Parts: sequence; structure tokens; C-alpha cells
Amino acid sequence: MTNDGEPVTSANTARPDVDWDERAASFDEEPDHGLRDPGVRRAWDGRLRGWLPGRAGDVLDLGCGTGSLSLLASEQGHRVTGVDLSPAMVTLAREKLAGRDAVFLVGDAAVPPIGEQRFDAVLVRHVLWALPDPGRALRHWAGLLRPGGRLVLVEGVWGTVAPVGIPVERLTALLAPVAGQARVERLSDDPLLWGGEVADERYAVVVVTG
Repeated sequence: MTNDGEPVTSANTARPDVDWDERAASFDEEPDHGLRDPGVRRAWDGRLRGWLPGRAGDVLDLGCGTGSLSLLASEQGHRVTGVDLSPAMVTLAREKLAGRDAVFLVGDAAVPPIGEQRFDAVLVRHVLWALPDPGRALRHWAGLLRPGGRLVLVEGVWGTVAPVGIPVERLTALLAPVAGQARVERLSDDPLLWGGEVADERYAVVVVTG
């Protein structure tokens, strides 16, 4: 991810000009994707512990990419289902979490192929901003939660030259008809999350339902 361009996300961003299967092999080279640096990994692990339920539960990771956040959630004791539109991403996620209580599916993050299964948390990072109808996606995701479940959204407005993304004010407005009070955490001022200083808007929104 760069300060002057778009975020490098997963296949679920509806970008027909990007071959996400081809990008899968290098996807984890971004510090906040591969979490290969111990400091970056600890930073995301700490944030995730504050966002996900304190007790072990079922977590749905939408737009999971290569499964780095899924792995952190699994290490914290959660059962993970990951969904990504890219078969290559899903293959790498399965390899990363081999032997763990985790399932990865190829499918659309906006309407994940999980049948009647419900979850204690739905985790979505850098996906909502590029969906054609984010309001509809949010309503659908909220319906996948058990009572008291959590919707965790990590988003932003990336870049200083030609910014793209979704401002926090718009996201919280979209959430208003869907769920209860949203808690916003500003993430731009924590360089450990990104592998360095950033100058754009990055944040997380956590909503606990019902």
C-alpha cells in the first residue's frame, strides 16, 4: 500500500482491470497484508483482540486475501470461515491455516456462500469501499450475525494525490439503519499497523448488534 495510490486489496474489490490470482503470489509483500514483520504482526494482533469477542467464537473473514487476519483470529481461539473471490488467494489462505479450525471458500464477499450459518463476528478489511452497493452489503452482513455479534470494518480513504476509499462519516451513516452505535478507532496514527508512517485516513468501525 502506498501513500499516493490505491490500497492493494483482495479480489473482492470488483476491479476488472486487476488479475488478483496473478497478484496473489506477491500479496503478502505489503507489510499489513503478510504481517511478516513481528512489530506489524503484534500491532494487528492487539487491535484484533479488541475488536473480536473475548471468548472463542465463529468469525467470518470477508475478502480474506491470503488469510493473515484469519490466522491471527485462529490463534486467538476463534473458528474461522474465510471468503475471497480469488481462487489463488483462497489456496494460499488454506495453506497458511493448514491444520487449524478454519475453512476457506471462493465466493463474493458481498454475498458470501455460507448458507444458513451465523457468526459471532464478521470481519471485513479494505473491501467495502469498492463494492457497488455498500449499503446493501452492510445489511446483508449484519444479517449473518448472531444476537450480540460484532461487525468489524477496517476502511479508509487512501492516497494524497488521487484519494480513493470511503470516509468514516459516510460509513457510519450507512450503518445507522442497520445496527446499533458504532465505535470508531482512528488507525492512521499507528505506524506499526502499516509498516511506516501514513498521511491518509485509516480507521476501524466496530458495531455490537442487539
